[in-house]
Amino acid sequence: MYEPYPVPELARDHKKFRYSSLWTFAKQDLKLLIFFLVIGGLIGYSIDYLGTCFLIAFAVFFVLQLRSLYLVNEWISNRPYDVPPNLNGIWGALLFNVYRSQRQERIVQADMVGLIDRAQSSLIALAEAVVLTDELHQIEWANPAAEKLLGIQALDRGRNLLTILRQPRFIEYFNDIDKSPDGIKIKSSIHDEHYVQIKLTRFGSESRVLVAYDVTRMQNLEQMRKDFVDNISHELRTPLTVLSGYIETFTDQEEISPRWKRAFEQMQSQTRRMNALVNDLLLLSRLENDKQIAKNQIIEMPSLMNQLFDDAQAYNIDYGHTLNLEIDSHCDLIGSDMEIASAFSNLITNAIKYTPKGGTITIGWHDDSEQGYFTVEDTGIGIDPKHLPRLTERFYRVDSARSRQTGGTGLGLAIVKHVLMQHGAHLEVESIENQGSIFKAVFPKEHLYAAE
Repeated sequence: MYEPYPVPELARDHKKFRYSSLWTFAKQDLKLLIFFLVIGGLIGYSIDYLGTCFLIAFAVFFVLQLRSLYLVNEWISNRPYDVPPNLNGIWGALLFNVYRSQRQERIVQADMVGLIDRAQSSLIALAEAVVLTDELHQIEWANPAAEKLLGIQALDRGRNLLTILRQPRFIEYFNDIDKSPDGIKIKSSIHDEHYVQIKLTRFGSESRVLVAYDVTRMQNLEQMRKDFVDNISHELRTPLTVLSGYIETFTDQEEISPRWKRAFEQMQSQTRRMNALVNDLLLLSRLENDKQIAKNQIIEMPSLMNQLFDDAQAYNIDYGHTLNLEIDSHCDLIGSDMEIASAFSNLITNAIKYTPKGGTITIGWHDDSEQGYFTVEDTGIGIDPKHLPRLTERFYRVDSARSRQTGGTGLGLAIVKHVLMQHGAHLEVESIENQGSIFKAVFPKEHLYAAE
């Protein structure tokens, strides 16, 4: 740490300067003035020029004060970091306080510089790219990793970041950070087949800090997983269809023994469950990979809600729940009608399956002029709050045994999540164990359509 120059002359009497009052220092100057006046008076009395000698004594004192003032000004103006002149009285106290404040300021400044140097050294050592931009989006600083991952060099300081990272997705994200709170993943502009995850954080008025890291390995693993699921799902579909057909044929035989009939019925039940699982996997894969589905259709919500309600009543025959329909919005949705219907149907079906017989389920469509809300409220078994963060993960089950009994595949809410994400929406869940749950699909204003 940087240390200021020592002050041995002041350090000797530092307690005197620190704890004495201004009157103490003033008395030193006053005593000096009285001393000069007494000497002048004695000399003047002896030579019979009392007034003149008093005037000369006062002038000498005044000259000494001017000299002290000159030394103080010369030190402050030209040598503020040198040892200050050794003065007494008010001028000495002034010098001590100025130099002490300066010393403390320099110590704090040295500490701050050291802290900044350590922080900068840490950022330089990071494998992640870190870039700072000002209010005009110009690059203020970037660490070495920024050149490897983003192609931002030291010479680019002062350039607009958007002239270097010109991918449309990044520019859209840069202009609206809040739209993607988790950041975005883009292809690297300097390495083919490499992917970079970028996260922007706003600070100050419009300044931003960019953090980026290489996610190529994770991207490849994710693609391998998707390819595997796609391939295995397609490969299973044909043998399952064949098995299902033969099992259904054997089950319909009248002369088959009860023992074999029960076995075939169980095989048929498990085959249907596997078929449902394969269909859900294929649907989820299509949602993840197919970007060509039109999502600009105007979905008439009253018609869709009534259709979903009719389907729910038909599905509810074996459960005996009370179903309610509430439509408090005149807005329609903009999106893919098949995907939206599938997601909403999933939420309704789950509510029916996981509510004990005789429960109440309310399906609703509302808006508050800023967002649209599709809600499914039930009086079912509820969900422990610890499960809520993982509820939309693939194959995650709160109660595995109950899911098997109801024929669930563990993919329903994952499908709902992907459908909503593709429509700029998200899922909110409120639940209390043994009291019920509320599943709410929240749509942004831009996906609402209000007929004139």
